[in-house]
Amino acid sequence: MSVQERKERERAGRERLIVATARELAEQQGWEAVTTRRLAERIEYSQPVLYSHFRGKREIIGAVALDGASEMAAALRAGAIAADGSRARVTALARAYLNFAEHHPAVYDAMFQLDGGLAFAEEDTPEPLKDAFAALLETLGEVAGDGVHPGLFTEVFWAALHGLATLTRAGRLPSGDAERRVELMVDRLAVL
Repeated sequence: MSVQERKERERAGRERLIVATARELAEQQGWEAVTTRRLAERIEYSQPVLYSHFRGKREIIGAVALDGASEMAAALRAGAIAADGSRARVTALARAYLNFAEHHPAVYDAMFQLDGGLAFAEEDTPEPLKDAFAALLETLGEVAGDGVHPGLFTEVFWAALHGLATLTRAGRLPSGDAERRVELMVDRLAVL
């Protein structure tokens, strides 16, 4: 291995450490607690080293969001693949999405609530975001219904999922009806 390859590997490792530490700190204490100073202290590097990887908190949030999008895509696919039949796949997908939002609130916020400098629904949308949408589309496209564009249907279903996730996390919806909400959404939106 050349010196250059070793340096690139070390740099990538530091970058992963910064992102993992930011995520951990955000999950424990919220995004307000994530500062470049605190990150530098936790990873035991100077702030200039941190800034050599990311221009600031916004880029770190974006990196956490991209990691989260990859994880979410995998969780959505795993949920849908394990189910048998269209209704079961859509229901499993919805549960996987809501479970991800519930169990990874800081990552979910990085993906959808905070400004990580990422473009959505644009040509320059990063691949992990496109893949997360594709994971939704793979299952939802089959239940869009005749004459309904699968991408448009996926956007509407995703918006419903996001609304449920956001309102539930904010305590605006009673927790006891979560499963009934999923069933109602699947019954009313998906053409099965």
